[in-house]
Amino acid sequence: MGNTMTAAQVVAVKITGVGPKEKDNLWDPTFSPEYSIPPECPLHIKFFFILQNVRGCSASDEVNPLNMMPPPNQQPSPGQPFPLPTKREMSSIPKAAPQFEGDNFWVYPSQQMFWNAMLRKGWKWKDDDLSPKDMDDIIKIHNANNEQAWKEVLKWEALHARECCAPKLKSFGGKATDYSPRARIRQMMGYELPFDRHDWIVDRCGKEVRYIIDYYDGGSVGPDHRFAILDVRPAMDSWSNIWDRMKVAYMRWRYEWEDRIIASKEADVEDSVRSR
Repeated sequence: MGNTMTAAQVVAVKITGVGPKEKDNLWDPTFSPEYSIPPECPLHIKFFFILQNVRGCSASDEVNPLNMMPPPNQQPSPGQPFPLPTKREMSSIPKAAPQFEGDNFWVYPSQQMFWNAMLRKGWKWKDDDLSPKDMDDIIKIHNANNEQAWKEVLKWEALHARECCAPKLKSFGGKATDYSPRARIRQMMGYELPFDRHDWIVDRCGKEVRYIIDYYDGGSVGPDHRFAILDVRPAMDSWSNIWDRMKVAYMRWRYEWEDRIIASKEADVEDSVRSR
């Protein structure tokens, strides 16, 4: 899904070792990376990126407001070292605003679309940096992260099952460097910042609910192609969302407390048996 590519881009860096040079000042708005701008960009303007964030190629590009991405590009890029599949996988995430008949679920980008998107964001791959197998893994990681994010959203939406039993995803967008208050508090406590953030707008049967998803580095990629550790929760921008988070926080505390009591009783029983 469009803008959600940034999480998997980090995996691409891990796989290939290709990234911005340390000497580059990515915070300088006049910075122009030493990567050639893709020929399909109508305006060769200066831009900067912080791994995932980029100003874009042209102010005249058509952008889909639902995923903040330009139209899909399935054409091979100039100098592409090998052909890439154009087949797209349908997600399990229901779409709130179908654009045509049968458009009921969000569709993930193809490997070719992903490649072109990374070039559009200022990436320049060199020969032998990536193999077809790498691209296949990156797409699977990207899709797995999104599927897991939706499962986490549904856990929260279960609190409102009587109100709406069929929530759907309306739109989403990336905010890689716009750290949430929760992420900044965790940083002050000594934890690392998330490498990416997305905001998802969920349609709860006519009511829009914003969710924040922080992506943390999960280390090596698992056999299920899950890479990131996700922190998914409703944004604290409404009393309903705040109440949901308070209820879940209480339930977590309660069950952890009960688990500790049970563990303590089991330990007492074991000690009693041993003393006999």
